[in-house]
Amino acid sequence: MNRTGNGAALCEDPHDFLVIQNLYDAAVRQLTLKFNILNSEFNVLYARNPIHHIDGRVKSQSSIVAKLIKRGLPLSIESARKNINDIAGVRVVCGYIEDIYKIARVFLNQTGVRLLKEKDYIKTPKSNGYRSLHLIVEIPVSLSTIQMGVPVEIQLRTISMNMWASLEHEVSYKVNSDLVDSYKKELKACADDLYAVEERMQKICHSIRECPCKTEN
Repeated sequence: MNRTGNGAALCEDPHDFLVIQNLYDAAVRQLTLKFNILNSEFNVLYARNPIHHIDGRVKSQSSIVAKLIKRGLPLSIESARKNINDIAGVRVVCGYIEDIYKIARVFLNQTGVRLLKEKDYIKTPKSNGYRSLHLIVEIPVSLSTIQMGVPVEIQLRTISMNMWASLEHEVSYKVNSDLVDSYKKELKACADDLYAVEERMQKICHSIRECPCKTEN
């Protein structure tokens, strides 16, 4: 097995990776369904949808290999399963900051969901301005020949946090290195401005929801 450079793989037989990939994909689909069900329930109970949209993905074999090489870890399926918790990922984009915490709290109380790790980059943002609530959870996945707990990284963001993260990603990966610093300074300012606006909008939202409902004539 080629363990370095281009073409490195986790296993000799490509089918072995497809089996694991399908397992993680099942976890993503299962979590996506869970969040969609919660969103529908909130609509029934409170006449609103706290979740704007949901994205899911499973890392490609090349991305997993690159991460293992970067960490100096063995290249194998077992090494990937043991050391990488974000092979499967789900991004939940909400309307308001408080929706993030409500959805996270209700989700983590569900049977079969085990929280492994939590990083709150909303209350304590990264130095570049990045904000998001990260949860690493383990959920049970049952297939015809495999039954096991699968770790998944969940990122919960507001719409503006997601928009900012998409732009920051473009700057980091597409802009010439000599221009990155100037863009990042401006992005940090944008992140702070967006968060301040979100807090103001959250207060307006609270006020509206506390108002008596308008009655029909």
